[in-house]
This record gives sequence, structure tokens and C-alpha cells, in this order.
Amino acid sequence: MDLDPVTTNPDVYRVLFENPRVRVLEYTDAPGHRTTPHHHPDSVMVTLSSFRRRLSAGGRDVDVEMPQGVARWLDAQEHSGENTGETPTHTVFVELKEPGPPGDGALGPR
Repeated sequence: MDLDPVTTNPDVYRVLFENPRVRVLEYTDAPGHRTTPHHHPDSVMVTLSSFRRRLSAGGRDVDVEMPQGVARWLDAQEHSGENTGETPTHTVFVELKEPGPPGDGALGPR
């Protein structure tokens, strides 16, 4: 099954830039929006708005609250998400195409 977020959730993800080493995605949604399951490789997430989300994977839910204007590392992960806040979510993901060393598979930003 193709779990590329641009394929699984084309209404909220779009490709801004891509080359052989990275892909840059923009993500935008509204309060209450839910994504279907999708996969991200190792990535850097840059928040362009403040938001609250619930990320779900493997029977586990994690609530995150992110301020505007921060950059966070994300280990490769498969999840679905829901905007649980009162504001739209607006982020940019810089996805790495070259695999790194095995991580701990933590859910959400670090």
C-alpha cells in the first residue's frame, strides 16, 4: 500500500520542492481535520503556525502542542493525525531520502 502523504492525503499535503536527496512538503489543515494513515521518512518539521494535534500509531495516541516558528526533528514514522485545536495547522516538512541509522521510532516531534 502506498503510504506517501501526498497520495493518501492530497487535500492537505503538497510538494514544494524535490531533488534526489530531499523532498519538501507543505501541510495545511483546519480544526477537526483528520488524516488517514501515512508514512514520513526521517524529517525536519518547521511550524509556520501554532497548533494542537493528536497523532495515532500502533494503538497509541500522543497529543502534541507546537508553537509557531520552531524546527523539530522527526524520526521516520507511520501515523494518522487530527487537528484537536482551535487554529489551522501550517507546517513544512523537509524529508530526507537517504536513510539514517536506526532510531527509536518515537511518535511525534522531538
